[in-house]
Amino acid sequence: MYWLTLIIGLAGIAVAVALAARRVLFLYKLIKSGQPDPDRVLRVKRDPKGDIEGQLKEVLGQRKLLKWTVPGMAHFFVMWAFLLLASVYGEAGVQLLFGLEAHIPFLQTWGPIGFVQDTIALLCLGGLIVFTVIRIQQSPKRIDRKSRFKGSHTGGAWLILFMIFNVIWTMFAFRGAEVANGNFSYGKAAYASYGVGKLMEGIGEPESTLMNGLESFFLLAHIGVALVFLIIVVNSKHLHIFLAPLNVMFKRRPDGLGAAQPMMSNGKVLDFEEADPDTDVFGRGKIEDFTWKGFLDMATCTECGRCQSQCPAWNTGKPLSPKMVILELRDHAFAKAPYILASEEQREKFTDEQKAAMQVDKPLVGEDGVIHPDVLWSCTNCGACVEQCPVDIEHIDHILDMRRFQVMIESSFPSEAGVMLKNLENKGNPWGMSEMKRLEWIEELDFEVPVVEDSMPEDAEYLFWVGCAGALEDRAKKTTKAVAELLHIAGVKFAVLGPMEACTGDPARRLGMEFIFQMLGQQNVETLNEAGVKKIVATCPHCFNTLANEYPQIGGNYEVIHHTQLLAKLVEEGKLTPVTPIEEKITYHDPCFLGRHNKVYKQPRDIMATVPGVKTQEMHRHKDRGFCCGAGGARMWMEERIGKRINTERVDEALGTDPDTVSTACPFCLVMLGDAINEKKNAGQAKESLEVVDVSQLLIRSIKGEDAAPKETVAAE
Repeated sequence: MYWLTLIIGLAGIAVAVALAARRVLFLYKLIKSGQPDPDRVLRVKRDPKGDIEGQLKEVLGQRKLLKWTVPGMAHFFVMWAFLLLASVYGEAGVQLLFGLEAHIPFLQTWGPIGFVQDTIALLCLGGLIVFTVIRIQQSPKRIDRKSRFKGSHTGGAWLILFMIFNVIWTMFAFRGAEVANGNFSYGKAAYASYGVGKLMEGIGEPESTLMNGLESFFLLAHIGVALVFLIIVVNSKHLHIFLAPLNVMFKRRPDGLGAAQPMMSNGKVLDFEEADPDTDVFGRGKIEDFTWKGFLDMATCTECGRCQSQCPAWNTGKPLSPKMVILELRDHAFAKAPYILASEEQREKFTDEQKAAMQVDKPLVGEDGVIHPDVLWSCTNCGACVEQCPVDIEHIDHILDMRRFQVMIESSFPSEAGVMLKNLENKGNPWGMSEMKRLEWIEELDFEVPVVEDSMPEDAEYLFWVGCAGALEDRAKKTTKAVAELLHIAGVKFAVLGPMEACTGDPARRLGMEFIFQMLGQQNVETLNEAGVKKIVATCPHCFNTLANEYPQIGGNYEVIHHTQLLAKLVEEGKLTPVTPIEEKITYHDPCFLGRHNKVYKQPRDIMATVPGVKTQEMHRHKDRGFCCGAGGARMWMEERIGKRINTERVDEALGTDPDTVSTACPFCLVMLGDAINEKKNAGQAKESLEVVDVSQLLIRSIKGEDAAPKETVAAE
């Protein structure tokens, strides 16, 4: 019996390991074929502490998954069962090699270990039940697009649940047979296994041929399930079991989503002046242009759909699903892999039929491409997908790189965005207004605002970066004036660039026109450096994000603060004191580039909390789950022709709190939410007094006592 069990077991292991190794080698070659990305490895070497923290929090701690409490806990137990029950397979291996009576000293004889093994196995079964219920409730056949599993390979998911169940029941069957056969060393401490064993007693006498055969059978069944599971995993989306730790290790590590990555070619930042169109890579025009980290992202996707469920485009009926972008790229990469990995000589031998099957000539983006243009241009860069992804896939980076190729090489992008690019190139702002209009808001103040000529005034602590919207858009100018007045009241010395200020280049970069971003960015960095600027306060989160996170890429290193951060600090220090009550119910909208991108959630709320009379009411989706206004990713300058308008969806959610005022901290959000609210007013679906204001406007009203005026009057001013 021993030799038969050993031969069957070793033969099964050999076949399974060979098949799995073949697949792993294929995946390794495919991922390695991607463009180099040396900074990923350097970051790990520079910050080993960050990597250890990432593994502890993201992989072992399941931080992101636990934000979804019920499915998060279920996954937590299943994942830890995968780790802890490896010890059971260690025990099974010993008994396969050395006989059923063999036991590892301490590991297989200390009761608490058996208790932990049985407990985590039962918790895993509970997790499987939760997953089953969720899969049924969230079935795409039942709720279609509302299901986060829409587009996922649901059949494969059910197979995996079945295989995990097989691991658990065969474990209890094997251990129960040990109990019944008198070979179990944990005793009653492994309570579940002991209970199963008691049920098996009476089948045969201990150490009889029948009981030895039964124990051997369940031992082989338990090992066999694991071997089949291994083959399924390396050939399915459940590769994340092994790849997730690697993807977490090599992720970008900003506090927030951080900067858009510079254009990379062959492992180096692309220099436009020295670029060679024959050898350099401009964005992603074909699957081979993705870096190895891009391929790793594709292979790691779990198809859980958390990104999809939070995506503002998907939630408003648009074709973009961040999950499906990754899956479609992955499926295309796998289809094209034989061609990618073949030598030039081998490629010449492929027939047209073979090339068609490998999707060799299929465009990456196009009406008949891997990614439809409507998918690519629906993205607002809000970052909800990256924030929610439990395995740290970087969807925005991939979308942005595909946009770069479309814009810079194919000249293919929504026509209205072309007007914005021309205005940026010719006038330095998206609206194409004269640079002298950047100073008009100052004329409406009753105090002097210093304008930088050659260098910063000696007594100025901050450069106030007004931004294009803050200087040129009427609604945003109210925020600009409020912030300037608050800084003046608090005694904070500041200056502005006026006509010397140009757009930071954020709209161009997020559209994919990296060249114009570089042009504007280098112009601004030169101006700021020559003026001796050290500290900057900005009201626009897009400017704030670009100045703080992206300008260091082009030589601009400054201490950048958002106006809500500075104002909250001034209130805390007693330099600004709100006194007049504002008896209003206010709901706050988190700007994506302030919140998710830079983790500034607290300060705007702190400001509102200090204003007497204000009653705050959070929308259902807020903070890191906040819903986009629809303006990011250069969408501010593109028409929204598909599905429901994103700003309308957000305002519908705001109206659900029955607010007197909607507050925010971004000029783009002011415009988008304001437009949607005006539409609601015209349709009679919102009260006429409802307004959208920046938190700085609430603060100045309370400090100056302007709330004494009727609200309708304030709104009209």
